Amino acid sequence: MPSPDPAPGRAVRRLRPAASPWARFALLAAVLGAAIGVALACHPQRLLTQGWPPHTSSSGAALVFALAYGLATVAFVPRPLLNAAAGALYGIQAGLPAAVGGTVLGAGLAFLLGRYLGRDALRPLLRGRWVLSLDQELSRHGFRSTLALRLFPGVPFAAANYAAALSRARLGPFLAATAVGSVANTAAYVVAGARAASPTSPVFLLALGFLGVTAVAATAWARRSRRSADRAAAPVEERVDAPAG
Repeated sequence: MPSPDPAPGRAVRRLRPAASPWARFALLAAVLGAAIGVALACHPQRLLTQGWPPHTSSSGAALVFALAYGLATVAFVPRPLLNAAAGALYGIQAGLPAAVGGTVLGAGLAFLLGRYLGRDALRPLLRGRWVLSLDQELSRHGFRSTLALRLFPGVPFAAANYAAALSRARLGPFLAATAVGSVANTAAYVVAGARAASPTSPVFLLALGFLGVTAVAATAWARRSRRSADRAAAPVEERVDAPAG
C-alpha cells in the first residue's frame, strides 16, 4: 500500500503542468473579474450601515464579517472602508480582531491565487530596476520586506499581495508579517469608524493624526527606497555599458 503524500501542496504542484501558464493566468483573470463583479453588485458601502450579515452585531456576526472581509479584499474592495465598517458595526473590541483576521485571510487568498495561477506567466516579464529590486528583497527577506510594506499605508494592499506571490517568498512568513505589520494602521481606521459619531473626541482625532503621520512616513520611505534601488542598479548599468577592453 503506497504511503500517503506527506506534503499536500505537492498534489497542487502536480496539477500545474496540466495547463499552460497563460491558461492559468486567464483563469486568474476570470476569477478576479467575477469577484469584482460580485463586490460591485453587493455595494460594499452598505457595510457601514447594515453589517454583514445585515442588521446583526453579535460576536458570531463579527466572525462572518471577517470572512467576508477577506473575500472582499481579493475583489479589490478598499481596506479603509472595511476597517472603518468593522469599527462602526462591532466596536473596537470585536472590530479590530475581525479586521486583522480578514486582512490576513485576504492576503493569503491573494497570495495563493497569484502563486499558483499567475506566477509562471508573469514572472518572466518582470522588468525594471525597481521591480527587480523589490522581487529580490521579497525573495531573500520575505518577513522583513513584507513587514515594511504593511507598516505604511502608501503601498496598495493587493499590489503587495501579488508582488509577494510572484516572488519566491514563503507563505508562512508572508502571513506572519502581514498580521504584525497591519495591526497599527488597521486599528487607526477601526477606531475612527467606532468613534465616527463623535469626530471631536480625542480618540477620533488621535486616530486621524496617526493616519496622517504614517502617510507622510510612507511617502518618505518610498522615495528613500527608490533612491536606494537606483544607486544599487547604477554599478550594474555602468558595467554593462562599459566598452570591452
